[in-house]
Amino acid sequence: MNDFAWRALGAVSTVAAYAALCASIYLRERSRKAEAARDSAALSAGSGEAPVLVLFASQTGQAEAIAWQTARQLSAANTPARAMELNALDASTLAAASRALFIASTYGEGDAPDGASVFVERVMNSSPALSSLSYAVLALGDRQYANFCGFGRALDEWLQAAGARREFDRIEVDNSDPAALAAWHAHWGDPPASAGDAEGAGFAPWRLVSREHLNPGSAGWPVFHLGLVPQAGGPLPYWASGDLAQVVVASDPKRPRDYSIASVHADGELQLLVRQERHPDGTLGAASGLLTSTLGIGDTVALRVREHRSFRLDGNEARPLILIGNGTGIAGLRAHLRACAAMGRHDNWLVFGERQVAHDFLYRDEIEVWQANGTLKRLDMVFSRDQADRFYVQHRLLQSADTVLQWLRDGAAIYVCGSLQGMASGVDAALRQIAGEAQLIELAASGRYRRDVY
Repeated sequence: MNDFAWRALGAVSTVAAYAALCASIYLRERSRKAEAARDSAALSAGSGEAPVLVLFASQTGQAEAIAWQTARQLSAANTPARAMELNALDASTLAAASRALFIASTYGEGDAPDGASVFVERVMNSSPALSSLSYAVLALGDRQYANFCGFGRALDEWLQAAGARREFDRIEVDNSDPAALAAWHAHWGDPPASAGDAEGAGFAPWRLVSREHLNPGSAGWPVFHLGLVPQAGGPLPYWASGDLAQVVVASDPKRPRDYSIASVHADGELQLLVRQERHPDGTLGAASGLLTSTLGIGDTVALRVREHRSFRLDGNEARPLILIGNGTGIAGLRAHLRACAAMGRHDNWLVFGERQVAHDFLYRDEIEVWQANGTLKRLDMVFSRDQADRFYVQHRLLQSADTVLQWLRDGAAIYVCGSLQGMASGVDAALRQIAGEAQLIELAASGRYRRDVY
């Protein structure tokens, strides 16, 4: 074969691999949606009476899992039920309903999760008359945050103000507390077989096979890249780019820690990016200390993969991507870029921020390869401490407002990963200034504005 023939064969192979991967993703997602539609139809069928709406406001999937459990309980008790995301609910459907159950998580310091952001804008900011509605609220939260169950409480108060009637007092759940969840499920019939873990696969030991310190000399806390594989061997459990890994620590087993997965399934190992946290008394954070210091190569940690549908590429595989993040948020963005590289997608724009280019350019070699081979059509690295005035990713977006608008006109989807305070809130404000409130709400509603922030 001559050189031209080899290049042609390589090009054909790349296109074929891309087509196969796209087909696989499409078929998997179509199958999942069809299965969900069948489940929903089956649960709402029966006596002819209007189904109970079982509505979830989820960020990482827990509220959604509990909602499906609840709907199945109701159906088993001969009460038709319809499970749906809160963002899919409009004011007229809610006003026409006679009964609704709300499972609502809280994001950050009392904010609505992304799975309820459109509902907040379009329904809670209106004034529907809900005097015919009977409802109950299960609020999910974490008492480590000052505004515990903040969104669930706000939703409950809004429903009351709109004239709806509580069936019983709001149930608040701290970190998947089994007693609180059992109290909720007791209202709807026989409890599900596994009320605390509706997503199937439980925790299993994963073995640490590599750990690398990525930011020596940084003014910030140390950041480590970790590689893990199942201790039992065999095939890796499936995950998609955008999914999470949950880690359990012995000192606090009821509160698994979520980490954005930094690798794709084809990499052959689950990779994490973890910043070591240190408390004022000098002790390390329970989970970050375990992963970055205590755990030795070859040691195991209890871990499971968790679907994070609201941050997957689902539906956006063929779109240009604007990927925005800071710090260890590069983990989730890296997974998406690795997926795009595998699919041969080159219309990607990375806007990433850290402290100093000399010490904090995480995954520099890989990012520069993506820039050189065209996987990244545009790269904006923003290092806040390399000039007298602080400069962050939201400032770069505002500087590039015309380009952002052009990418959006070309159908781009926006993914944001990193810190909620400062970065994500600043990016959200910048995008609203650039695109306008109405367009940003529409982007969120259509799945073109997705966040994994913490």
